[in-house]
Amino acid sequence: MKIQKNNHETNDIIKSDAAALTIGQKNFLRRQKLQKLYIFWSRILLFAAFVMLWQVSADLGWIDSFYFSSPITISKLFWHDVQDMSLLSHIGITLLESGVSFLLIILFSLLTATFFWFYPSLGKMFEPFLIVLNSLPKSALAPLIIVWLGTGPRTIILCGISVGIFGCILNLYQSFEQTDPERLKLIETLGGTKLQAFTKVVFPGNIPTFISLSKVNIGLALVGVIIGEFLAGRKGLGYLIIYGSQVFKLDMVILSIVILCVIAMGIYGLLNLLEKKISY
Repeated sequence: MKIQKNNHETNDIIKSDAAALTIGQKNFLRRQKLQKLYIFWSRILLFAAFVMLWQVSADLGWIDSFYFSSPITISKLFWHDVQDMSLLSHIGITLLESGVSFLLIILFSLLTATFFWFYPSLGKMFEPFLIVLNSLPKSALAPLIIVWLGTGPRTIILCGISVGIFGCILNLYQSFEQTDPERLKLIETLGGTKLQAFTKVVFPGNIPTFISLSKVNIGLALVGVIIGEFLAGRKGLGYLIIYGSQVFKLDMVILSIVILCVIAMGIYGLLNLLEKKISY
Protein backbone atom coordinates (compact mmCIF):
# COMPACT_ATOMS: atom_id res chain seq x y z
CA MET A 1 0.00 0.00 0.00
CA LYS A 2 2.84 2.33 0.90
CA ILE A 3 4.53 1.66 -2.45
CA GLN A 4 1.28 2.37 -4.32
CA LYS A 5 0.86 5.59 -2.38
CA ASN A 6 4.38 6.69 -3.32
CA ASN A 7 3.68 5.84 -6.95
CA HIS A 8 0.53 7.94 -6.88
CA GLU A 9 2.42 10.85 -5.36
CA THR A 10 5.15 10.55 -8.00
CA ASN A 11 2.56 10.52 -10.80
CA ASP A 12 0.84 13.57 -9.30
CA ILE A 13 4.17 15.44 -9.21
CA ILE A 14 4.91 14.53 -12.85
CA LYS A 15 1.44 15.64 -13.95
CA SER A 16 1.70 18.91 -12.04
CA ASP A 17 5.14 19.59 -13.58
CA ALA A 18 3.78 18.86 -17.05
CA ALA A 19 0.82 21.17 -16.43
CA ALA A 20 3.14 23.89 -15.16
CA LEU A 21 5.36 23.49 -18.21
CA THR A 22 2.36 23.72 -20.50
CA ILE A 23 1.20 26.92 -18.80
CA GLY A 24 4.71 28.34 -19.11
CA GLN A 25 4.81 27.50 -22.79
CA LYS A 26 1.41 29.12 -23.32
CA ASN A 27 2.54 32.27 -21.54
CA PHE A 28 5.69 32.38 -23.65
CA LEU A 29 3.74 31.97 -26.89
CA ARG A 30 1.27 34.63 -25.76
CA ARG A 31 4.09 37.07 -25.06
CA GLN A 32 5.62 36.33 -28.46
CA LYS A 33 2.30 36.93 -30.19
CA LEU A 34 1.75 40.20 -28.31
CA GLN A 35 5.25 41.35 -29.20
CA LYS A 36 4.64 40.65 -32.90
CA LEU A 37 1.33 42.55 -32.77
CA TYR A 38 3.03 45.44 -30.99
CA ILE A 39 5.75 45.64 -33.65
CA PHE A 40 3.21 45.38 -36.49
CA TRP A 41 0.93 48.14 -35.19
CA SER A 42 3.90 50.30 -34.24
CA ARG A 43 5.04 50.17 -37.86
CA ILE A 44 1.54 51.06 -39.07
CA LEU A 45 1.27 53.99 -36.66
CA LEU A 46 4.75 55.23 -37.54
CA PHE A 47 3.92 55.16 -41.25
CA ALA A 48 0.56 56.87 -40.67
CA ALA A 49 2.23 59.58 -38.57
CA PHE A 50 4.80 60.18 -41.32
CA VAL A 51 2.08 60.51 -43.99
CA MET A 52 0.01 62.87 -41.81
CA LEU A 53 3.04 65.03 -40.99
CA TRP A 54 3.94 65.16 -44.69
CA GLN A 55 0.41 66.25 -45.66
CA VAL A 56 0.13 68.84 -42.87
CA SER A 57 3.57 70.24 -43.72
CA ALA A 58 2.53 70.68 -47.36
CA ASP A 59 -0.83 72.27 -46.43
CA LEU A 60 0.70 74.73 -43.96
CA GLY A 61 3.60 75.65 -46.23
CA TRP A 62 6.32 74.16 -44.02
CA ILE A 63 7.64 72.43 -47.12
CA ASP A 64 7.40 73.43 -50.78
CA SER A 65 4.72 71.18 -52.27
CA PHE A 66 6.19 71.68 -55.75
CA TYR A 67 9.38 69.87 -54.73
CA PHE A 68 8.02 67.51 -52.07
CA SER A 69 4.42 67.08 -53.28
CA SER A 70 1.88 65.66 -50.79
CA PRO A 71 0.14 62.32 -50.15
CA ILE A 72 -3.22 63.59 -51.44
CA THR A 73 -1.69 64.94 -54.67
CA ILE A 74 0.19 61.68 -55.24
CA SER A 75 -2.97 59.65 -54.56
CA LYS A 76 -4.91 61.69 -57.14
CA LEU A 77 -2.14 61.21 -59.70
CA PHE A 78 -2.07 57.48 -59.00
CA TRP A 79 -5.84 57.16 -59.47
CA HIS A 80 -5.76 59.19 -62.69
CA ASP A 81 -2.90 57.14 -64.20
CA VAL A 82 -4.48 53.84 -63.15
CA GLN A 83 -7.73 54.76 -64.88
CA ASP A 84 -6.06 55.38 -68.24
CA MET A 85 -3.91 52.20 -67.77
CA SER A 86 -0.65 54.03 -68.54
CA LEU A 87 0.81 53.50 -65.06
CA LEU A 88 -0.11 49.81 -65.00
CA SER A 89 1.74 49.34 -68.28
CA HIS A 90 4.92 50.86 -66.84
CA ILE A 91 4.61 48.79 -63.64
CA GLY A 92 4.11 45.60 -65.64
CA ILE A 93 7.19 46.23 -67.78
CA THR A 94 9.40 46.89 -64.75
CA LEU A 95 8.07 43.78 -62.99
CA LEU A 96 8.65 41.64 -66.09
CA GLU A 97 12.21 42.89 -66.61
CA SER A 98 13.01 42.50 -62.90
CA GLY A 99 11.53 39.00 -62.81
CA VAL A 100 13.52 37.85 -65.83
CA SER A 101 16.72 39.40 -64.43
CA PHE A 102 16.16 37.76 -61.04
CA LEU A 103 15.46 34.31 -62.50
CA LEU A 104 18.55 34.48 -64.72
CA ILE A 105 20.72 35.61 -61.77
CA ILE A 106 19.53 32.67 -59.65
CA LEU A 107 19.79 30.13 -62.49
CA PHE A 108 23.26 31.13 -63.70
CA SER A 109 24.57 31.53 -60.15
CA LEU A 110 23.35 28.08 -59.13
CA LEU A 111 24.77 26.43 -62.25
CA THR A 112 28.12 28.24 -61.97
CA ALA A 113 28.52 27.63 -58.22
CA THR A 114 27.65 23.96 -58.73
CA PHE A 115 30.19 23.67 -61.55
CA PHE A 116 32.89 25.28 -59.39
CA TRP A 117 32.07 22.89 -56.52
CA PHE A 118 32.51 19.89 -58.81
CA TYR A 119 35.77 21.35 -60.16
CA PRO A 120 37.38 23.20 -57.20
CA SER A 121 40.53 24.14 -59.11
CA LEU A 122 38.45 26.15 -61.59
CA GLY A 123 36.58 27.73 -58.70
CA LYS A 124 39.82 28.89 -57.11
CA MET A 125 41.02 30.15 -60.50
CA PHE A 126 37.97 32.31 -61.17
CA GLU A 127 37.31 33.47 -57.60
CA PRO A 128 39.56 36.61 -57.67
CA PHE A 129 38.03 37.72 -60.98
CA LEU A 130 34.54 37.37 -59.53
CA ILE A 131 35.59 39.42 -56.50
CA VAL A 132 36.90 42.20 -58.77
CA LEU A 133 33.77 42.18 -60.94
CA ASN A 134 31.54 42.20 -57.86
CA SER A 135 33.35 45.23 -56.44
CA LEU A 136 32.89 47.30 -59.61
CA PRO A 137 30.20 50.02 -59.51
CA LYS A 138 27.58 48.47 -61.77
CA SER A 139 26.35 51.84 -63.03
CA ALA A 140 29.74 52.16 -64.74
CA LEU A 141 28.98 49.06 -66.82
CA ALA A 142 25.63 50.36 -68.07
CA PRO A 143 27.03 52.74 -70.75
CA LEU A 144 29.17 49.91 -72.14
CA ILE A 145 26.18 47.58 -72.26
CA ILE A 146 24.20 50.24 -74.14
CA VAL A 147 27.01 50.63 -76.70
CA TRP A 148 27.25 46.85 -77.15
CA LEU A 149 23.53 46.03 -77.31
CA GLY A 150 21.80 49.34 -77.98
CA THR A 151 18.67 50.44 -76.13
CA GLY A 152 15.80 48.11 -75.33
CA PRO A 153 14.72 45.31 -72.99
CA ARG A 154 17.87 43.20 -73.55
CA THR A 155 20.08 46.00 -72.27
CA ILE A 156 17.85 46.65 -69.26
CA ILE A 157 17.70 42.96 -68.31
CA LEU A 158 21.48 42.65 -68.65
CA CYS A 159 21.89 45.69 -66.37
CA GLY A 160 19.65 43.95 -63.85
CA ILE A 161 21.72 40.76 -64.07
CA SER A 162 25.07 42.54 -63.76
CA VAL A 163 24.18 44.08 -60.39
CA GLY A 164 23.70 40.80 -58.55
CA ILE A 165 25.15 37.84 -60.39
CA PHE A 166 28.81 38.05 -59.34
CA GLY A 167 28.07 38.37 -55.63
CA CYS A 168 25.48 35.61 -55.83
CA ILE A 169 27.93 33.20 -57.48
CA LEU A 170 30.62 33.99 -54.88
CA ASN A 171 28.36 33.60 -51.86
CA LEU A 172 26.71 30.43 -53.12
CA TYR A 173 30.02 28.81 -54.06
CA GLN A 174 31.59 29.69 -50.70
CA SER A 175 28.54 28.30 -48.94
CA PHE A 176 28.88 25.03 -50.88
CA GLU A 177 32.56 24.91 -49.92
CA GLN A 178 31.71 25.26 -46.22
CA THR A 179 29.51 22.16 -46.13
CA ASP A 180 30.36 19.86 -43.20
CA PRO A 181 33.32 17.73 -44.44
CA GLU A 182 32.42 14.88 -42.07
CA ARG A 183 29.10 14.39 -43.80
CA LEU A 184 30.80 14.39 -47.19
CA LYS A 185 33.33 11.82 -45.95
CA LEU A 186 30.46 9.65 -44.74
CA ILE A 187 28.89 9.70 -48.21
CA GLU A 188 32.26 8.81 -49.73
CA THR A 189 32.82 6.00 -47.20
CA LEU A 190 29.45 4.49 -48.06
CA GLY A 191 30.42 4.44 -51.74
CA GLY A 192 28.43 7.46 -52.83
CA THR A 193 29.40 9.52 -55.85
CA LYS A 194 30.13 13.25 -55.87
CA LEU A 195 26.81 13.85 -57.56
CA GLN A 196 25.02 12.01 -54.75
CA ALA A 197 26.98 14.03 -52.18
CA PHE A 198 25.79 17.22 -53.86
CA THR A 199 22.15 16.21 -54.18
CA LYS A 200 21.88 14.58 -50.73
CA VAL A 201 24.09 16.82 -48.58
CA VAL A 202 25.48 19.98 -50.20
CA PHE A 203 22.43 21.48 -51.89
CA PRO A 204 19.81 20.51 -49.25
CA GLY A 205 22.10 21.84 -46.52
CA ASN A 206 22.42 25.19 -48.30
CA ILE A 207 18.76 25.84 -49.09
CA PRO A 208 18.50 28.51 -46.32
CA THR A 209 21.50 30.30 -47.86
CA PHE A 210 19.89 29.98 -51.30
CA ILE A 211 16.66 31.57 -50.02
CA SER A 212 18.58 34.37 -48.28
CA LEU A 213 20.50 35.13 -51.48
CA SER A 214 17.22 35.16 -53.40
CA LYS A 215 15.82 37.76 -50.98
CA VAL A 216 18.88 39.94 -51.53
CA ASN A 217 19.04 39.51 -55.30
CA ILE A 218 15.42 40.31 -56.03
CA GLY A 219 16.15 43.79 -54.68
CA LEU A 220 19.42 44.01 -56.60
CA ALA A 221 17.70 42.94 -59.82
CA LEU A 222 15.11 45.67 -59.31
CA VAL A 223 17.86 48.25 -58.74
CA GLY A 224 19.72 47.12 -61.87
CA VAL A 225 16.57 47.28 -63.98
CA ILE A 226 15.82 50.81 -62.76
CA ILE A 227 19.39 51.86 -63.69
CA GLY A 228 18.88 50.31 -67.13
CA GLU A 229 15.55 52.10 -67.57
CA PHE A 230 17.19 55.38 -66.58
CA LEU A 231 19.68 55.07 -69.43
CA ALA A 232 18.07 52.89 -72.09
CA GLY A 233 14.36 52.59 -71.36
CA ARG A 234 11.33 54.06 -73.06
CA LYS A 235 8.89 52.48 -70.62
CA GLY A 236 8.94 51.35 -67.01
CA LEU A 237 9.10 53.02 -63.60
CA GLY A 238 12.75 53.97 -64.08
CA TYR A 239 11.82 55.78 -67.28
CA LEU A 240 9.01 57.61 -65.45
CA ILE A 241 11.45 58.74 -62.74
CA ILE A 242 14.01 60.13 -65.18
CA TYR A 243 11.32 61.66 -67.43
CA GLY A 244 9.53 63.25 -64.48
CA SER A 245 12.76 64.79 -63.19
CA GLN A 246 13.58 66.21 -66.63
CA VAL A 247 10.20 67.94 -67.08
CA PHE A 248 9.86 68.81 -63.35
CA LYS A 249 6.87 66.53 -62.78
CA LEU A 250 8.10 65.64 -59.32
CA ASP A 251 4.72 64.13 -58.36
CA MET A 252 5.40 61.46 -60.97
CA VAL A 253 8.91 60.88 -59.60
CA ILE A 254 7.73 60.43 -56.01
CA LEU A 255 4.80 58.24 -57.08
CA SER A 256 7.16 55.95 -59.01
CA ILE A 257 9.49 55.70 -56.00
CA VAL A 258 6.56 54.83 -53.71
CA ILE A 259 5.42 52.11 -56.13
CA LEU A 260 8.95 50.68 -56.23
CA CYS A 261 8.95 50.53 -52.41
CA VAL A 262 5.61 48.70 -52.42
CA ILE A 263 6.84 46.23 -55.05
CA ALA A 264 10.04 45.53 -53.09
CA MET A 265 8.07 44.99 -49.86
CA GLY A 266 5.60 42.66 -51.57
CA ILE A 267 8.29 40.50 -53.17
CA TYR A 268 10.28 40.38 -49.93
CA GLY A 269 7.14 39.27 -48.07
CA LEU A 270 6.49 36.48 -50.58
CA LEU A 271 10.06 35.21 -50.23
CA ASN A 272 9.69 35.29 -46.43
CA LEU A 273 6.58 33.11 -46.69
CA LEU A 274 8.42 30.71 -48.99
CA GLU A 275 11.33 30.53 -46.54
CA LYS A 276 8.97 29.70 -43.65
CA LYS A 277 7.23 26.96 -45.64
CA ILE A 278 10.55 25.38 -46.60
CA SER A 279 11.79 25.61 -43.00
CA TYR A 280 8.70 23.81 -41.72
